[in-house]
Amino acid sequence: MTAGARLAGLVLLALLFLGVAFWNRFPLVFYDTGAYMAEGLEGAFFVERSPVYSLLLPLTGASFSLWWTATAQALMTAFLVLELARAEVPRLRLGGLLLIGAALMGLTGIGWYVGQIEPDCFTPLVVIGGYLLLFRVDAVLLGAGGAARRSWANSPTSLLAPGQPPKSLASPSGKLRLAAIVAVTALAVAAHPSHLGLIGGLLLCAAMLWRFHRRMPLLPRPRLLPCLSALLLALTMTMGANYAFTRTIFISRAGSVFLLARLMQDGIVQRLMADVCPLRGSGIPEPYTLCAYRTRLPRNANAWLWGEHSSFRAEGGFKRSDGEYSRIVRDSLVRYPWMHLKAAALDSMAQFLQVRTGDGIESQRSILRPVFRHALPRQLPAYLAARQQTRIIRFRDINLIHVPVAMISLLGLLLLLHHAAVRRRWGEAALPATVLLALIGNAVICGTFSNPHDRYQSRLIWVPALVLLLARARDPKALQPVSESGT
Repeated sequence: MTAGARLAGLVLLALLFLGVAFWNRFPLVFYDTGAYMAEGLEGAFFVERSPVYSLLLPLTGASFSLWWTATAQALMTAFLVLELARAEVPRLRLGGLLLIGAALMGLTGIGWYVGQIEPDCFTPLVVIGGYLLLFRVDAVLLGAGGAARRSWANSPTSLLAPGQPPKSLASPSGKLRLAAIVAVTALAVAAHPSHLGLIGGLLLCAAMLWRFHRRMPLLPRPRLLPCLSALLLALTMTMGANYAFTRTIFISRAGSVFLLARLMQDGIVQRLMADVCPLRGSGIPEPYTLCAYRTRLPRNANAWLWGEHSSFRAEGGFKRSDGEYSRIVRDSLVRYPWMHLKAAALDSMAQFLQVRTGDGIESQRSILRPVFRHALPRQLPAYLAARQQTRIIRFRDINLIHVPVAMISLLGLLLLLHHAAVRRRWGEAALPATVLLALIGNAVICGTFSNPHDRYQSRLIWVPALVLLLARARDPKALQPVSESGT
């Protein structure tokens, strides 16, 4: 594609990805949106919310309209999708790119996240940006034109990524795009604490692959430095944003709380309380203040975290900083390691398969009205008139499409990996392998350190569909059965 076609593709893709928000007549909101708005637009601080995403709201013009923030999210998503398409299918035309975007909108939940004022839309950008920085820096640095550039981009050596393309082929625009990918990826990582674990896991796997590459030169060799740069920039953003609110440097203080809630849902906390808390009236000091609530601890993480009459709220909620929750997690881990391992494994497997669209996308009319009234009074009428606030959105029929497509896409990733192995074209395995590892990592992180929710995995599940569409555009026979001989 020419520079003009790429610009047109960027704008048109962004408009496509905002289709659900246009239908809704206002950007979609979630229960947590109010906290991000209060933090970013009114200066409040919530230890359980990412200050980076909160500060992104005023920086993208949310004070004037949340449409500006949604548009910025759509443009960043479209940019990385465009760069991925350009790297994987150099000869892809504008029409083909738009067909891929339209297919994603019709078959997956991408539009429900890109147009939502919530950091969930950035999880896929961590994966796409991480892949580009690890494996496709060469293709990004190439200019838009020239037969030599196209020939080098399509050659097997470019897929093996032995290093940068020749300096004579690298273009100034390529360097700018690479810097933009680093910036967007860093922002995506900093937008939510779980994303730090996701990019860290991908970097760890890439480092292991880099070591294996010495013994098996045919394997793709990752470029660790660009991705590591994005991670360091994300850490700087996170600590800087936390310092701006609290004058204290830290990454996250809420991890032990969410983990404790998951342990409570799995019954581990109740087991610990039954084993160590003394009987009432015995005169023996209680080791935890939570002992006072041991008979009333719910087996539902959300009920404990957000319930109006929960012991968590009664004891100060997220503002509590005495370290007891971390101590409970450590003590239970020492006492019941196998119980922890089993629960984490089951929760991770459950999370991997929970991919339904629509989790939490419901009317927030009464919940967010006070925040809009104080922070964005001019946008309150449009917010109240949105379809999300005035009707029940039926996701059952939507998921009759989205869930089967998600499952087929997962199988498609395995098929692509099989084809690459049979043909010994290991460079083609890099993208599906990265996405599959990211899906597994996301499920482990969210299932273990929080508790399974559909939105945690459904926000990312559209990426496998994108991989299959790009593979089909690159090679119409990419998804056809192949024999062990490669024919």
